[in-house]
Amino acid sequence: MSLRIYNTLSRELETFSPIEAGHVRMYVCGMTIYDLCHIGHARMMMAFDVVQRWLKSSGYRVTYVRNITDIDDKIIKRALERGITIRQLTDEMIAAMHADIGALGIEPPTLEPRATEYVPQMLSLIGRLEDKGLAYRASNGDVNYSVRKFVGYGKLSGKSLDELRAGERVAVLDGKEDPLDFVLWKAAKPEEPADAKWDSAFGAGRPGWHIECSAMCGTTLGETFDIHGGGADLQFPHHENEIAQSEGANGKPLAAFWVHNGFVRVDNEKMSKSLGNFFTIREVLAKYDVETVRFFLVRTHYRTALNYSDAHLNDAHAALRRLYTALDLVAPQLPAAIDWSEPFAARFKAGMDEDFGTPEAVAVLFDLATEVNRSKSPALAGQLKALGACLGLLQADPKAFLQAGASLGDTAIQALIAQRAAAKAAKDFALADTIRKDLLAQGIVLKDSAAGTTWEAAQ
Repeated sequence: MSLRIYNTLSRELETFSPIEAGHVRMYVCGMTIYDLCHIGHARMMMAFDVVQRWLKSSGYRVTYVRNITDIDDKIIKRALERGITIRQLTDEMIAAMHADIGALGIEPPTLEPRATEYVPQMLSLIGRLEDKGLAYRASNGDVNYSVRKFVGYGKLSGKSLDELRAGERVAVLDGKEDPLDFVLWKAAKPEEPADAKWDSAFGAGRPGWHIECSAMCGTTLGETFDIHGGGADLQFPHHENEIAQSEGANGKPLAAFWVHNGFVRVDNEKMSKSLGNFFTIREVLAKYDVETVRFFLVRTHYRTALNYSDAHLNDAHAALRRLYTALDLVAPQLPAAIDWSEPFAARFKAGMDEDFGTPEAVAVLFDLATEVNRSKSPALAGQLKALGACLGLLQADPKAFLQAGASLGDTAIQALIAQRAAAKAAKDFALADTIRKDLLAQGIVLKDSAAGTTWEAAQ
């Protein structure tokens, strides 16, 4: 079965075939970096982490570009509030982002361009748009894109120009010829700091948000590439405007596939900083271990809205324990390579090949864990661990995962286990039972078997 991906542009599943045989080029809109990342941001980066992992597991070479927007109104405002330079703020927030998403096992992209490093390419692109009559200089010094001159505007969002115009609010006069037009180059304002301004043929100023991504993806991946991704909230206007800019300048399709992940919701509202209903990655990781959070994000299909709650995270932790319990039962015998014709692996692959269907793939992991528990097969345990790796899961030491969170250290617990064993040997079953109950009260569950007694943290 070949990989099929839902293409937002066509609104249907399409068979994927890269433009260059064996090589996938993918661009994903990353963070505007003025504050700590929240779990909604983690969901976007996790979705495309799974995408690039599966592409690699499928034998492709992947060039994955995820940008950083490091110049923006919010960034300027935050830097001024804190009395530091824009670069100091963005360097600090980028380091924090790398630490947070690295903890979740999100692999770094091949390239991570910063917008401020591509201003010359942005200016060149704006110049080409002006030469083609798609950009104009406004009376307030801005350079704007003339939306109505680009045939096909609205094809990604599925909205006609008249529908978009009807939804526009009447704005204060800002030099635009049409309310739909958007800014390519923002003229510098006297109150803005020096590090928010660049000299250009259009006057001192800084780039608009949309032109940044058109310049970065075109420079790093070429005029046409395989996959352009991002959150569903970027479909319009950001990605619509990227298409207008890039295709207007080059006369070629920007990306073969447009892929968008769903929102994270809290109480049926989208999680966002503007609504104030967000939880930073650090806040979540203070309550839950990293793999539980990763599993929570991965097990829901990337296009589906994800509901955030402690109950859902607790359920994810309990489910993950079931998988690790199987791996703790028998030492995995890892295969040299996954045999995709093996029944469990074939089902896993079929699920992932249908638009990165992680719910189906995770269901296979649980079926495989059940079979490991029944058969005690090291080979099947190895298969479970190898398939889990395709999703960035099940690579920790099983015993360490199961024992995490215990109130007592292992040495103290082992001493009490030995004391209980001695009590049982002396037929002092009352003492043995008291030790077991005391440990359970401290969140420690004992498991007796023919091989001896082991323990794990209670759920």
